[in-house]
Amino acid sequence: MSQTSVPAELRLTQPGSSTGLLDVFRRRYLLSLIVRKEVGIRYRGSVLGWLWSYVKPLIQFLVFYFALGVFLRLNDSIEYYPIYLLSGITAVTFFNESFANATKSLVENAALIKKIYFPRQMFPVASTMVAAINTVPQIIVVLVIALFFGWSPSVIGIAALLLGLVIISLLATGLGLLFGAINVTFRDAQSFVEIIVMISVWASPVMYQWQMVATKVPEWLFQLYALNPITGAVELFHYGIWHALNPANAEPLPSMWFHAVIALAVSIVILIIGEIVFRRLEGRFAQDL
Repeated sequence: MSQTSVPAELRLTQPGSSTGLLDVFRRRYLLSLIVRKEVGIRYRGSVLGWLWSYVKPLIQFLVFYFALGVFLRLNDSIEYYPIYLLSGITAVTFFNESFANATKSLVENAALIKKIYFPRQMFPVASTMVAAINTVPQIIVVLVIALFFGWSPSVIGIAALLLGLVIISLLATGLGLLFGAINVTFRDAQSFVEIIVMISVWASPVMYQWQMVATKVPEWLFQLYALNPITGAVELFHYGIWHALNPANAEPLPSMWFHAVIALAVSIVILIIGEIVFRRLEGRFAQDL
């Protein structure tokens, strides 16, 4: 019987062959097992379990509200500053967690990688999915707090939040594939990632507004700053949550939707580059691990 007459799922394939990221989603069941395992480890031995995912951002808000908004009087310069800060931190935390964990994922699963074959991209992708699951409760808490201050959902606002999540997911997965593959051979990559994670909060308008950058740097440098995908994602979060409260003197990033599309395109390019580098290096993973 020829291979062409056999159903696709029963055809013989060369051992170790892979179609990369497409292969990951063809094995969705295995991916879901890895995600469930990672989520389970996070709350193993915890009495409150998932409740901690809601308690932590709520405590964060109270700290921001009193320490920064009231005592340091930052509410005077940025209205609803705690919500502004928390919505931006939510976006950056999602990026930092997924990127950092994706970089370490191959090394941390070295024993499994050396024993059996399956798409190695499974681990960085799972890291991003776990980070997304951990981010959902924080987004819910921020939205509930914003509702208390008068936030009302809109289609365009929800679209902005979803687009921000997509940009961060693609960017973090692409960088995770790139640095994760390099980290297998050169463990210095992990230290470099820690520096990127540390800088990311300050390289985007989380603690401050974009106007503060626009007035201090040349126009060309501000455009580079605005084209940073994390800046675009953070501003989409601000637009979907903080701007809907109609704070005084609030202006979206100039050409925000244009910059968001550019950020999405850049994230896709980084994902492609990460996949190419990953597939070039994955033949040495078992040996280097």
